[in-house]
Amino acid sequence: MSLFKKHKADAVHDHDMDLEAVMRKYDRESATRVWEGVPKIVVRCLLAAFALYCIGMTLFSTALPETRLTLFLGFIIVVGFITYPAKKGHVRVNHIPWYDIVLMVLGAGAFFYFAFNALPIIKVATRIQPHHVVIGIVGILVLIELCRRCVGVPILCVVGALVIYAFYNQLSYNPDFYQALKNIIYKLFYTTSGVIGTPINVCYTYIVLFIIFGAFLERTGIGNYFIQFANRLVGAYSGGPAKVAVVASALEGMCSGSSVANTVGSGSITIPLMKKTGYKPEFAAAVEAAASTGGQIMPPIMGAAAFLMAEYMDIPYIQVAIKAILPAVLYFAGIFITVHLEAKKLGLKGIPKSELPKVSYLLKKVYLLLPLVLLIGLVSSGARTMQFSASVSILAAIVVGFLNSEERLTPGKILEALEAGARGAVTVAVACAMAGIIAGCITVTGLASILINGIVNLAGNATIIGLVLTMICCIVLGMGVPTTANYCIMAATCAPILVQLGFNVVAAHFFVFYFGIVADITPPVALAAYAGSAIAKSDPMKTGITATKLAIAAFIVPYIFAYNPEMLFVDLSGAVVPNIGAMIFDVIVIGITALLGLFSVATALNGHFYCKVPVVLRLVLIAGGLCMMIPGLLTDVIGLVVLAAVVVYQYTHAKKINAAAV
Repeated sequence: MSLFKKHKADAVHDHDMDLEAVMRKYDRESATRVWEGVPKIVVRCLLAAFALYCIGMTLFSTALPETRLTLFLGFIIVVGFITYPAKKGHVRVNHIPWYDIVLMVLGAGAFFYFAFNALPIIKVATRIQPHHVVIGIVGILVLIELCRRCVGVPILCVVGALVIYAFYNQLSYNPDFYQALKNIIYKLFYTTSGVIGTPINVCYTYIVLFIIFGAFLERTGIGNYFIQFANRLVGAYSGGPAKVAVVASALEGMCSGSSVANTVGSGSITIPLMKKTGYKPEFAAAVEAAASTGGQIMPPIMGAAAFLMAEYMDIPYIQVAIKAILPAVLYFAGIFITVHLEAKKLGLKGIPKSELPKVSYLLKKVYLLLPLVLLIGLVSSGARTMQFSASVSILAAIVVGFLNSEERLTPGKILEALEAGARGAVTVAVACAMAGIIAGCITVTGLASILINGIVNLAGNATIIGLVLTMICCIVLGMGVPTTANYCIMAATCAPILVQLGFNVVAAHFFVFYFGIVADITPPVALAAYAGSAIAKSDPMKTGITATKLAIAAFIVPYIFAYNPEMLFVDLSGAVVPNIGAMIFDVIVIGITALLGLFSVATALNGHFYCKVPVVLRLVLIAGGLCMMIPGLLTDVIGLVVLAAVVVYQYTHAKKINAAAV
């Protein structure tokens, strides 16, 4: 090996090590045990076998839900304790402590006991025996410990508070502690209203398969294709690398269930390019973090949360994907506008056209999109189940991977994809189980109606107060929680509040989903922004604040569709045959005015349009932008007049400045 090649190989290795360190620090899913040699092979095969088990059981099992779901959670505990240590950073190679083995055996044993005795336990109902109570306690506590390891503490704070409230509630009716304990354990462990509730059922049925599909898709080379496509599409324009980051993250993020993983994956390429172009490190990291977080709201997959939303709202999955299109477009348009304004302010150039990928090359590689197109086509047709559609798409991804000569799929990569799918399933499943406990506590105590009545009374006739309070709840509860579990919590706790306030059901669920997601870039727990700052070597808090400013659309668009559900293609006329033409016209008008409103607000936050914008005019632009987002012809006209007046003033003022300079 030549000296140059050796240095290049060392540089690549060091870069990969740096990225792994970032992932381990900010993404709990990456803080795993270290296995080498024969133990590594055994663990990889075990994880791959679990992934294949999930595919087979989802497609062919006809057992009781209580049997299927508890078996699934039992294996999740086994895989989880083999994968995640008790504490990050304290990991010995090829070592698992004795106490982890004990916890794994006890926890998995509790769920396996329920699985193999499901029918007798169902018949016993509330008359469960003391040993059933002990088994339930052990299963829940071990699951909580696994959650602490792979998801984090914030969600456990919510779980702990609700469990304490559940005991308080039960003891207020009957001071017998054992009876209260028995009732709570029965509800949370032995019924489909707790640990094995709707979230874990959807996770087992749909989400795990799509996580495995995403793992295979990633190894076909589609991530690099998205970046190259984005380069060709927008790379040549002013501030090209930042625009590439926005487009690439939107495409890549929809298949990824993690804002942090998406930030590190695409950010390792885009952030250094942005810094090289002339963007400040904080801005470069913030662009990637905001765009990567937005990938979770990008249809058709939306980080796998779309399937949960379909279940909770009781509408077909494809309708969820369609309803998500316009808000997602507005979100990324808001970031794109801000990036463009910053590039113009700094006088940045694009990537030279000679360095951009050729169209012929992109066309030659377009077959990489086949698995994604096939998945969307199969799911949209409704001819087959989503499980079948995902399985066929996985096979398509394997075939496509074999055809890609640059990043050819090998048996080793197939094993790696199955292993990655199993690891991803652990985090999501545990988080969904916690969401089930939260929902169970709310149900058994009637807390939902208390929360709803409290916020409704506090808001009174001012629905905007209810929206603001719900927004704050969503951001706080969503900090450090994965996308799917995040939505489960919001759907159980916050969405009913908005429905009670009179908002449309679909709009309510989208509202809480959006504000749960932006917790990843909202300080003080802005994990995606902090991961981006580690790559950019920037100040984490400044990066988080900048990311919040960039993603301002995410804080405004939910209010627009809350008051204008037509943006989500919701027909409010009540007609038997909806007037599609009128509905499309309304959506177009709302979309255009919202886009102009976002442009107005983004310009105010950036402070530069043709030349520096005075503070007074920046406030005027914010007011005008918000006017265009408030439903009504009068407010739209006021906003348009304000924006037009400021644009004309800035243009003429800039011409005078340039003339004076000459």
